[in-house]
Amino acid sequence: MAGDLRKGERIPRRELPEFEEAGGLSTAIARDGLIQTALEDTNEYGPHSMIVLLMIVATITGGALLAFRYI
Repeated sequence: MAGDLRKGERIPRRELPEFEEAGGLSTAIARDGLIQTALEDTNEYGPHSMIVLLMIVATITGGALLAFRYI
């Protein structure tokens, strides 16, 4: 299926990434790490770990902005 063009498509599909199933989000993060799970999509919890990563970055950014407010 990868590399084939379907009717109405101009761009060929890419190969699907290989991933290993994990029992849960905490297992996936413990086994593969947060960055690799979120960005490399090494298991089925890539979108969930991306949301966790987004919350961490947003908290750090919000804390920095709040600290600059009181300087």
